[in-house]
Amino acid sequence: MFKHILMPTDGTEHSERAVERGIELAKLCGAKLTGIHVMQDYRMMLGPEGLVPSELDEDMEARDSERAKSFLAFVQKTADAAGVSCETIIVKGMQPYDAIVDTANDRGCDLIVMTSRHRKGLVSMILGSEASRVLHRASIPVLTFRALMSADHPEKLKPSS
Repeated sequence: MFKHILMPTDGTEHSERAVERGIELAKLCGAKLTGIHVMQDYRMMLGPEGLVPSELDEDMEARDSERAKSFLAFVQKTADAAGVSCETIIVKGMQPYDAIVDTANDRGCDLIVMTSRHRKGLVSMILGSEASRVLHRASIPVLTFRALMSADHPEKLKPSS
């Protein structure tokens, strides 16, 4: 079935749940994983001259890089615990959906597993959804896990320990 799954993460709880389910799927299929986090490329956003001092740009990049490493550490740790082959990468880009799809294509992935958050009203019209953009641009299947659970979902009914 699937041989190489790309799993974007933004470090949110919703993203971590999608990672856990994606790893379960990878284990069932015998697939390998690539965990990815897309960092904003501030230099592209600010232009060649830059709008902020370069030391501030370096600080933002260093902070973002540390956050990305911690997000991807969760992916690696969870995959290792499940016995699933996994590598992780940090990619820079202006648009996360472009970086995700480009990475999937470059690495020969045959599935993208990610979370999709529901936004309402004007926010959804302005921001949209990265998952929706990936879905419309990707030439491979995209499996999305909704961030919201219904009140009767089995995981919501579990007693807390």
